[in-house]
Amino acid sequence: MSLSASEIGVGLPALPRLTTTVPKEYVHRASLAEVFLSGCTAQDDGLRFSLTGQWPRAHTFFNSADGSSHDPLQAAETFRQAGMFVTHAEHGVPLGHQFVLWSLSCHTDLEQLRIGSRPTDFELEVTCPDTAPRGRASARRMGIGFALRRDGRPVAHGDGLYSIVTPSVYARLRANRPGKQAGSADPMVAADPMPPSAVGRTSPADVVLTPTDRPDRWLLTPDLAHPILFDHGGDHLPGMVLLEGARQAACARLAPRALIPASTSTTFDRYVELDSPCWVDVTEVTPGGDGTVTVRVVGRQGGETVFTSTVHGPVVD
Repeated sequence: MSLSASEIGVGLPALPRLTTTVPKEYVHRASLAEVFLSGCTAQDDGLRFSLTGQWPRAHTFFNSADGSSHDPLQAAETFRQAGMFVTHAEHGVPLGHQFVLWSLSCHTDLEQLRIGSRPTDFELEVTCPDTAPRGRASARRMGIGFALRRDGRPVAHGDGLYSIVTPSVYARLRANRPGKQAGSADPMVAADPMPPSAVGRTSPADVVLTPTDRPDRWLLTPDLAHPILFDHGGDHLPGMVLLEGARQAACARLAPRALIPASTSTTFDRYVELDSPCWVDVTEVTPGGDGTVTVRVVGRQGGETVFTSTVHGPVVD
């Protein structure tokens, strides 16, 4: 006697829900390995979203010098991915629309970033305004909030400000971008990038700064073929490259000690072009009374401020 498929399944336990990453296109990544989000559930009001994700125990770029903790900037990258995912997947903004990031802050609890015996699973609450874009419409600047937890404990929180640009509008904007500008007051630049230990990194490939003849100024010189910082193509320097430049400048200013970027707040004023020098200046260093330091970093290109970042955290040997 043969049994039907439905009869065979009677009494069998339900299959577990399988976990995978969200589509890499929704977070503007080319490599699946660099997608940190795994799912999303919209709340009833349509303004709040509960996301899940995972950080690997070992990452080739987002790591601490001793390998014991996740890099705080990995939380910032996760926030960036979450904002893009919600906008595409939940608000229906088509792929191909461009994101203009105006600001991003990320404040972490360093104790909660310690790496355990398993990959770090996390929950991420995302709050969007009621003016969130829908469909193909471009939108004015919009705010978004983030709260990341691990096993129910707060790990990081922050917020961002961004806008959406349609492909046609973006093409017009970028068609008028400025060309190279020399800048007669530019300092002399050394032939080689900074040593990794001087900028809080362990690999020469991850260094994005080249020294100048000024102790508080560097030239932003990332490797445009870097597999993480330039995971997908673009016609300008990504925001995460600017965050990394700010972190490295803070470390270089405090060398031989290094600053762990427990808290970062960055504003982006304009695109940073690939074909013009971008100078990174430390303009202010404020020691705290608890072993922490706050460093203000400003990026300038063509005589204009392109980004400003405040990096705060403990200083370590």
